[in-house]
Amino acid sequence: MANLRDIRNRISSIQNTQQITKAMKMVAAATLRKAQNRLVDTRPYAEKIKDVVARLVYSTEEDNVLLRQPDEVENVLVIVISSDRGLCGAFNNNLFKVVEQKISEDLNEYYENDRLSLVTIGRKACNHFGKRGYNVIQKFDGFFDDLQYNKTCDIMNKAIKDFLAGKYDQVYLAYNEFKSVLTQNRIFKSVLPIDPVQLVQDGDTDEEHIDYIFEPNIDAILDDLLPLHLNMQLWRAVLESNAAEQGARMTAMDNATENAKELERDLRLEYNQARQSAITTEISEIVSGAQALSES
Repeated sequence: MANLRDIRNRISSIQNTQQITKAMKMVAAATLRKAQNRLVDTRPYAEKIKDVVARLVYSTEEDNVLLRQPDEVENVLVIVISSDRGLCGAFNNNLFKVVEQKISEDLNEYYENDRLSLVTIGRKACNHFGKRGYNVIQKFDGFFDDLQYNKTCDIMNKAIKDFLAGKYDQVYLAYNEFKSVLTQNRIFKSVLPIDPVQLVQDGDTDEEHIDYIFEPNIDAILDDLLPLHLNMQLWRAVLESNAAEQGARMTAMDNATENAKELERDLRLEYNQARQSAITTEISEIVSGAQALSES
């Protein structure tokens, strides 16, 4: 009977876990809807800012400091965006693998010579890279508890300031891009200095034949728009990561719920088999006892 009691306890525990995973899936679905709406509202603005900057870069002959490629890269900064909470499958681990692989393949000399620094956004990235000997200069733990545009601007503006001061020669951004509830793209890209060739290729410069009048002038406008473009890149990356996290969590909780159902079915089958075996044993004992009494 102890075996039956253990199985019943396991079934009860699985049912409780199943209720939790169902609730977490519903919460993630509601949060994902809000995150998707926020992301969809931001994407057109970010794309248009990039198109305007690309058109200005295409039209100017001046060399803006944020567009200037360094003669030699001495120090590198990597901004990594993860989640604050777990229970979202391999969402964070897959990104960390990509970051570590990129560092190992392309930035290993900077890492070995202590010329690679990290800024981590999200509790998981803070814990992961902080425990592995990386030079984490800033940690933003609990960043997604109160997601605000101004907070991301402060991070990027600090990176721009350090870049202009010569503290870093290259700045990279790593995050999960939201594609669908089931899939995310791991992005690791350079954001500083801005590559003018790539910017013009990615931007919409089909209207270069139009003779625009710029006030006060192109270079003054670029001085204001380039930091805005970089801020929007980080803000969009944060929103992409947030939406991707909720999608990954919803998928993970749905899979956990289905696994719990399957495990519960298996345990119920095992419980019924054990119960039937116990009943058969009891009946056999009763019949044997009755036969023994009748013979005596």
